Amino acid sequence: MAVSKNALKKWQKVREFALGLPGATEEFPWGETVAKVNKKVFVFLGLDDGSYPMGVTVKLKDEAAHAHALTSPGAELAGYGLGKAGWVRIPLEQQGAPAAELLCDWVEESYRVIAPKRLIAELDQS
Repeated sequence: MAVSKNALKKWQKVREFALGLPGATEEFPWGETVAKVNKKVFVFLGLDDGSYPMGVTVKLKDEAAHAHALTSPGAELAGYGLGKAGWVRIPLEQQGAPAAELLCDWVEESYRVIAPKRLIAELDQS
C-alpha cells in the first residue's frame, strides 16, 4: 500500500514539530514511531512504511479540541482502552484530513497534558 505524498508530508511535519518540543525524544516501541517527554508518550506516529494507514494519535483533554479531532474523517477513539483517557487517532490519508498546522496544535496540547511543568514553562518562553 503506497503512502500518499500529502499524508507523508503531514506526517513528517508533525514528527519534526513533536521532536522540536522541549525534552522530546523519539523511540520505536512495537516497531512504531512515538514521541516521548519525561519517558511518557505524548504522540503515537505509527508507521511510515505503508504497511498500515498513516495517522497520529494524541491525548486531548480539552473538550472542544477532543470533539473537533473526532470530526476528522476516519478519526476514532484510540484502541487498547486509551480512548477512555482522551486519546484520539486521526488518519492522515483520508480526504479532508486535518492540515499539518492543526495536527501540530493537537500534538502541542497532548504534550502539555503529559510534560512536566518545567518543560511547559520552557515551551511558553520560546
